[in-house]
Amino acid sequence: MIEILYFAWVRERIGLPREKVETSAGTVSELVAELSAREERYALAFSDLTALRVAVDQELTDFDAPLEGVREIAFFPPMTGG
Repeated sequence: MIEILYFAWVRERIGLPREKVETSAGTVSELVAELSAREERYALAFSDLTALRVAVDQELTDFDAPLEGVREIAFFPPMTGG
């Protein structure tokens, strides 16, 4: 079971701040494909991966990151600093 966290407009499009999912996906990309196939709201949220960042167990990573042993994944838009 993996906990998925959604932030900012990703949360708004999906309509949930978090959820727990069981997945057979081996990578973040495969998980995104599974989620996108669920419902239109997920497909919309994940339609442009260049507009998203991902963290696996609170470490920034890329969408090819493996999911073995992962407890938490977070999706969010790029952050700007100031």
